[in-house]
Amino acid sequence: MTIAPRTDWTRDEIAALFDLPFTELVFRAAETHRAAGFDPAEVQMSTLLSIKTGGCVEDCGYCSQSVKADSGVKPTKLMEVQAVLQAAARAKDAGSTRFCMGAAWRNPKPRDMPAIVEMVKGVRSMGLETCMTLGMLEAAQADELADAGLDYYNHNIDTSPERYGDVISTRTMADRLDTLGEVRRAGINVCSGGIVGMGETREDRVGFVHTLATLPSHPQSVPINALVPVKGTVLGDMLADTPLAKIDDIEFVRTVAVARITMPASMVRLSAGRESMSEATQALCFMAGANSIFTGDKLLTAPNAGDDRDGAMLAKLGMRPMRLEQTQAEVEAERMPKGCFKMEAAE
Repeated sequence: MTIAPRTDWTRDEIAALFDLPFTELVFRAAETHRAAGFDPAEVQMSTLLSIKTGGCVEDCGYCSQSVKADSGVKPTKLMEVQAVLQAAARAKDAGSTRFCMGAAWRNPKPRDMPAIVEMVKGVRSMGLETCMTLGMLEAAQADELADAGLDYYNHNIDTSPERYGDVISTRTMADRLDTLGEVRRAGINVCSGGIVGMGETREDRVGFVHTLATLPSHPQSVPINALVPVKGTVLGDMLADTPLAKIDDIEFVRTVAVARITMPASMVRLSAGRESMSEATQALCFMAGANSIFTGDKLLTAPNAGDDRDGAMLAKLGMRPMRLEQTQAEVEAERMPKGCFKMEAAE
């Protein structure tokens, strides 16, 4: 099976994928996963640490860290570099090959960058894959992170362009795409996905995937999150009143499968929401092309399946964690010179 690189997907084509019989869609996604060179028995273990929690001025309707939310999350200062490196070492010992660091900011301030740079350098020196999510970036900040050796920068588009304004009002979809452009220009791998189960329609999920799959180059990393409803947030309270708005498991797997087919060489990351998913649902996601999970007890402020549960699940499925040296080789292969745009050759 040959996969030709494409960034010209139409919404009608993506909608047709969503409409396929479920077994046919998962089969096609599994074929694509293998044809792109991924081992279907391997999954990358990742850890996400909140390096600065709460107090964010954005009004993202899903987020417990927004100052607009009445979620009880207490704001903290940026963690000390040494404390972050100690957490990274523990994650590595637990089997993670990717260490992601997130700060609840609209954008980092100049005074924050020296510590951020030291965190990237320190985590990378351990041999771990590095990812940062710090909000919007200016060109100079993207260059600083690239010079520090950052492997990935995460900046999710969250949902479709049409639905976006119903979820967030303090920044636009264009703002997010501008940051992704700066990340690509700086030569950092792009990590961008979103959240499903926010009361959106399938048409919105089509628009969400279409936006990512028609970027100048596919994101090298695509996290797919299921909303974790938090009391005190706009969406958390909405779903408490209208539980049928929550996405069902089969539709979630469909979204993973369509992301895999339209962005064949990307790492499709099964992210937040796993703590409420059955092992069978997660297994279907792996069949549909998801090849990374976030492990540990917490994702930023949300609960998550722990290392022991994940290890037992993978053993039951006959799957194995991706090796550290394999992860390093793949990241270096994806890294681009500044200012370049690349179609994934493995497609």
